[in-house]
Amino acid sequence: MPTPRVLLLRAPGTNCDREAAFAMECAGATTQRVHINELREKPDLLDQSQILVLSGGFSYGDDVSAGKILANQLEHFLGDAVRAFRAQEKLILGICNGFQALLKAGLILPPDPDDGQQITLAHNTNGRFSDRWVNLKVTSRKSPFLTGIEALDVPVAHGEGRFSCKKDWILRGLEQSGQIVLRYHDPNGSPAAYPFNPNGSQDDIAGLCDASGYVLGLMPHPERHILPTQHPHWTRRTSAPEGDGMKIFRNAVNYFA
Repeated sequence: MPTPRVLLLRAPGTNCDREAAFAMECAGATTQRVHINELREKPDLLDQSQILVLSGGFSYGDDVSAGKILANQLEHFLGDAVRAFRAQEKLILGICNGFQALLKAGLILPPDPDDGQQITLAHNTNGRFSDRWVNLKVTSRKSPFLTGIEALDVPVAHGEGRFSCKKDWILRGLEQSGQIVLRYHDPNGSPAAYPFNPNGSQDDIAGLCDASGYVLGLMPHPERHILPTQHPHWTRRTSAPEGDGMKIFRNAVNYFA
């Protein structure tokens, strides 16, 4: 089995890239952490990798809005290189701040030429930073990252994670195309009100993929549940060889087997 190479993009304020690197290495990949300025100078670094990861944190202090400055850099300086990377059926993963950047760069859903960006990740409805564990339900397996996964138990940590869509017909289109891949879930079967939906996301949306399925973005942090002992209730849970989040990273590596 070939060993995929992962490029972990970081910027000032990114603070989860080492955790994501650990997860990818546990899954069998080799990793390289690259600063955005270095990638701007050497976009051909992407040619040497099979997986691109944008990790969580607070890139550029979340000035303007969360992930927006990094999104502008992706869009204006690296857009062609990232789209070429995707066109080669390579994988791109955006976690939390990385999801915000991918979405605002138009790499999940391109903006409307006349009406601009149609979807965004806005401030949580409670106006506070939310740091808690959530249950996720996989509602589409369009993305290779989610092969064989039905549910995930992982943490969130964000202040701007509320998914919002401008128009109902766009939301319906995302649903019909299988791009709504993850939803917050109440394990009791009730609608996912707070705290099960930690930010007030429209339609309980926690993660999306692009039309190709090769780009996945999600607000929760799978890289924080790699080891079973990372779960706060691990002493009361059935013994498991690994944490739920590991499934996503293992799928990414196995995709290139």
